Amino acid sequence: MAAAETFVFNIAQKVLEKLGSLAFQEARLIWGAESDLGRFEKTLSTVKAVLLDAEEQQVHNQELTVWHGQLKEVFYDAQDVLDEFECEALRRQVVEMQGSTIRKVSRFFSSSNPLVFRTKMAHKVKDIRARLDEVAADRAKFHLSPRSDDRNVVRGREMSYSFVQASDVIGRGQDKDKIVEYLMDPSDGQSISVVSVVGIGGLGKTALAKLVFNDERVIEHFELKCWVCVSDEFFLKQLLVKMIKSITSENRSDLDEEQLQVLLRNNLDGKKFFLVLDDVWNEDRGKWIELRNLLMGGANGSKILVTTRSPTIASMMGTMPPYNLEGLLHQESLSLFIKWAFDEGKERQHTNLLEIGDAIVKKCKGVPLAVKSLGSLLYSKLDERDWLFVRDNEMWKLNIKEGDILSVLQLSYNQMPSYLKQCFTFLSLFPKDHEFITFDLIPLWMASGLLQSPNENELEDIGNQYIDELHSRCFLEDYIDLGYMREFKIHDLAHDLALSLAQSECLIINCQIQNISKKVWHLSYVDNSWQNENVLKCLQKSKGLRTILSVVEGVGPSTKSFVDSCVSKFRYLRVLDLSNSSFEVLPSSIGAMKHLRLLDLSSNCRIHKLPNSICKLQNLQALDLSGCEKLEELPKDIRYLIRLRMFSVTTKQKSLPGCPNSLRCLQLSNCGNLESLVEMMQVYTSLRFLRIDNCGGLISLLPILKFLTTLEASAIENCEKLDLIEMEDNQDDFPTSFRALHFIGLPQLVAMPDWIKHSANSLQILMIESCPNLTAFPKWLVNLKSLRRLTILNCPKLSALSKEKLGLPALRSFRIAKCPELIRRCQPEIGVDWHMIAHASDIYLDGKRIK
Repeated sequence: MAAAETFVFNIAQKVLEKLGSLAFQEARLIWGAESDLGRFEKTLSTVKAVLLDAEEQQVHNQELTVWHGQLKEVFYDAQDVLDEFECEALRRQVVEMQGSTIRKVSRFFSSSNPLVFRTKMAHKVKDIRARLDEVAADRAKFHLSPRSDDRNVVRGREMSYSFVQASDVIGRGQDKDKIVEYLMDPSDGQSISVVSVVGIGGLGKTALAKLVFNDERVIEHFELKCWVCVSDEFFLKQLLVKMIKSITSENRSDLDEEQLQVLLRNNLDGKKFFLVLDDVWNEDRGKWIELRNLLMGGANGSKILVTTRSPTIASMMGTMPPYNLEGLLHQESLSLFIKWAFDEGKERQHTNLLEIGDAIVKKCKGVPLAVKSLGSLLYSKLDERDWLFVRDNEMWKLNIKEGDILSVLQLSYNQMPSYLKQCFTFLSLFPKDHEFITFDLIPLWMASGLLQSPNENELEDIGNQYIDELHSRCFLEDYIDLGYMREFKIHDLAHDLALSLAQSECLIINCQIQNISKKVWHLSYVDNSWQNENVLKCLQKSKGLRTILSVVEGVGPSTKSFVDSCVSKFRYLRVLDLSNSSFEVLPSSIGAMKHLRLLDLSSNCRIHKLPNSICKLQNLQALDLSGCEKLEELPKDIRYLIRLRMFSVTTKQKSLPGCPNSLRCLQLSNCGNLESLVEMMQVYTSLRFLRIDNCGGLISLLPILKFLTTLEASAIENCEKLDLIEMEDNQDDFPTSFRALHFIGLPQLVAMPDWIKHSANSLQILMIESCPNLTAFPKWLVNLKSLRRLTILNCPKLSALSKEKLGLPALRSFRIAKCPELIRRCQPEIGVDWHMIAHASDIYLDGKRIK
């Protein structure tokens, strides 16, 4: 089934939600569209009732697929029409809220005569109603049955590991030991040896490689370790950037290929290194030889571990026979299934389900991803019918082999609520191995109208809930919950599934592309294709585009022509990503893009100023100006962006103008001249996350904290003058509901701020890193009864956790490194502070796992 057609139900739902909202009920009366919109709503409700049935039946009925596609076009156009009413309402709201400055504001928002707007919109509504009536009339011939989407997102159990623990990988101990033996063997006569692990998708090649990569023997044997996920493309420059980032933690995408090669050689020179090339697909031997030659500067005994699904690649790259990874034994598979399908020990209470589960596991043929996916699908389900549905599903008529593992993932996909399906397939716009963070992804989902919630205040929470659900269904990996955001990747097989489902709606373009369907609504570019005249010509047909994304770091438009084309041709864009661009001027016509929800101008190295017309974008929810190092000031009317929720900025200003109080997330980075935030902060009544990074002139935050009572998370990084413990007269005014705090690179931090203790009942995550003058924790540390993760890195003067006897009851994860005295006090059994942390399930001291 083409997922683009499964989106139809969601679009219909969104249109109905908008029609039914109180604000829109008022708008349709004001603009005289009540009659036609009422008839449109009635027809839409009737059609929506049979859409889920139509989505299933269209697999076997091409005529039904065509009908579905026609509906989708009508619904998208209906969204645009309804949004125009909303845009006008927002414009009027801004004009009315300004009071004495109304004349000035009216000029700024000059628009057509209200009577002209009313007449124009009446014609558009009549046209859209007539089109829907015409298409809807054909539904009778398909004999469709009404159905409701009664599947809800259920948050899975918490699994927040960013690493692979040996206890989580079942049945791979012998495989790990054999590969480690190969890596330790000095007798193969090769200056650089290559070990290839080959097997079908879903067998756990990457998980096995991670076990090897983190094995104590490997860590001690090699001077340098490097992990690179290669995936579909084998672009040398991108691989060099990844290698250097893995080795040095620095992103050097600003360098050209020759400079990167020199830098890599310098880092490898004379060192015995271990390199993992994960998920290799390209069979071009010439490209492999080119890369291998760059690695010859390492010391003898250096090793490379390759994982691939292709035996041809394994033979081509390996210097020894490939290691063929086999499926798990049945008992191992069953243990893995139980781990994912039941809470620990609860399986004994459901022997009837275990019997069915045993039959399901046999059908998985030892493929761990299939086992985990179906186990997670059945987690918390105690009705036999759900288990029998999986056991007797038609997908088992296929043999589990390379392509058919997708059938197992599709079964899990099919059981998702329809709105979660759309969010999942949207991920197909990103390349394999893309590192997602919630601050980037959730605004995209939000801008595209994919988050389902009657309460706009909860949209960020809904987005995080969707991510957790996708993770619990095994679609995501390398998942980290940092409290204020999540980081993760999409599993490569899940990415294959998303691509196959979304191919007619979402498209990744490159310079080689010859044609772009006018039915494509969302696209991303992975190279300099925006400079290709043929690509730009193909894009002209897609006037209904909703999304243009740049998804590869360092790749962005360098000329104003691409921006001009976007602004003039794609009037209905919701998302415009111009990150990593290098044009000097953003056209003032940007103000006409009234449907725009997300605008990303981050990492533009040349732009000095933004046109004030950008402040006409009343629908804008996310604006990213981070990394715009030459930006001299923000537009003076930025307060008119009354729907702005997420704002990231780099600027040369000493103080920032007042921004709209709709903000939920504010990120200030590399604002070296910034001295005060008081002026802009006094209006924020909804801010939930504040991040301040590398703002060297900032001295204090205390004057503003009293205004930010809704804050839930904050990250303060690399601010060398910032003092967080300056006394205030009344600290009771401070936020009391922090869930996560990160303090990184703060030399002025000598003691923990007392205002943290007001969040004793809510604080779950506390991370302190590179605070060289921090000497002690306060007594009230033990009062943090909700703290579940405590991380302390590179704080050498920190001498103790607390003198109190009581511990931290909720603590699950405790990590310290480069804190000599504290490490000594936290030694198992004998350390003075061991009693405070001994109950945690995840303890690391100087990188070594204790338990």
